[in-house]
Amino acid sequence: MNRRRWISGILVLLATAAVLAFILYRPGETPPGTAPAEDQAPVEVGVVTLESRAVPFTSELPGRVLASATAGIRPQVNGIVREQLFQEGSEVAAGDVLYRLESDTFQAAHDLAAATLKGAEAALAGAQARFDRTRRLAETNTVSSQALDDARVDLLQAEANVASATAALTSAQIDLDNTTIRAPIPGRIGISAVSVGSLVTANQSEALATIRQINPVNVDLMDSSANLLRLRAQIRAGTLGRNSDGRPSVRLILEDGSEYDETGSVSLAEITVSETTGSFALRAHFANPRRILRPGMFVRATVHVGSTPNAFLVPQRAVTRNAAGEATAFFVSDDGRAETRVLSVGRSVGNDWVATRGVADGDRLIVDGLQKISDGTPVAPVEVEIDSNGVVRQDIVLPLAGSEEGGGGAPAGPADD
Repeated sequence: MNRRRWISGILVLLATAAVLAFILYRPGETPPGTAPAEDQAPVEVGVVTLESRAVPFTSELPGRVLASATAGIRPQVNGIVREQLFQEGSEVAAGDVLYRLESDTFQAAHDLAAATLKGAEAALAGAQARFDRTRRLAETNTVSSQALDDARVDLLQAEANVASATAALTSAQIDLDNTTIRAPIPGRIGISAVSVGSLVTANQSEALATIRQINPVNVDLMDSSANLLRLRAQIRAGTLGRNSDGRPSVRLILEDGSEYDETGSVSLAEITVSETTGSFALRAHFANPRRILRPGMFVRATVHVGSTPNAFLVPQRAVTRNAAGEATAFFVSDDGRAETRVLSVGRSVGNDWVATRGVADGDRLIVDGLQKISDGTPVAPVEVEIDSNGVVRQDIVLPLAGSEEGGGGAPAGPADD
């Protein structure tokens, strides 16, 4: 019984306290023991001021270096290699003599064709004289018309013989000339597959040597058709401006990680898409004066298609996602509080997102101290910088030893979350 009275007394005291709290506290007032929000000390946060700019639109694609022209050297006649007149791995010019073959047989055939032509020309002169004489006699009815016709036929046959002999001489001259093998294009010649004394045959499958033109060079790149469709949609929508010359520019990263110092341009794009990979080929054109790029090298190409006008680079460290999956970030409001905004972000550039909506020039984005704030928290913004690694850096002035006021200190280093 006493226990029930004790419990009832406690309940009465609790009810009395609740009634008194309700009477003393009115809506709109700060609960007892809690400091008003206006009286909260502002939280120091690091901010960066955003400014719009034209952000380059780039794509990184794999590529392979190809010679701009390649020529395999093959003989056009049969013969024995008599001379090799180039140094392997050297530069050759178009028309330079590379090989000489034994030419005695071809020289004899040429001389025979020349003699045959001379005989045909002599026979033609005789036929022409007989025809002229017979025609004069036919005019006086001294010879029959049959004799005139026979003389005309002999003349035409002699002319045909001269034409045939001329063609035979030309063919013999071509064969003789082909015993001297010349470079068809300029470039760097590779290893010779034959040596002096080797027998070569006309139009053989194996090339004697190969010349590759490597200044300039081509770089074949592969891109997805989906990326192409996105680019075209952005260009049509006006959110992506093309380069002034209309052609994407290209920079190369070599296999050792170094950047190639020449800028190339896209010269053509394949019109068909691979049925198996869904990709298509792009060909870029590069000057190669120092012969750094070699055929067969693998490279990474950064293709600069154009730029996104009036865009903002928002550090990725400041962006989170809400329950709806939208990109959000904290900004400093006009009254000095933290406010959350929804951003429209697309691709990334380094450690930044490219934002096109939800941001304006001069907005102060909170990038440091995010774990200490929420929407509406009073803040004390401090301008900071973000390095290329996404680390916040702030110069904090430390007071000198023995000094009552700050000053004369050195930067304390990075300030990060």
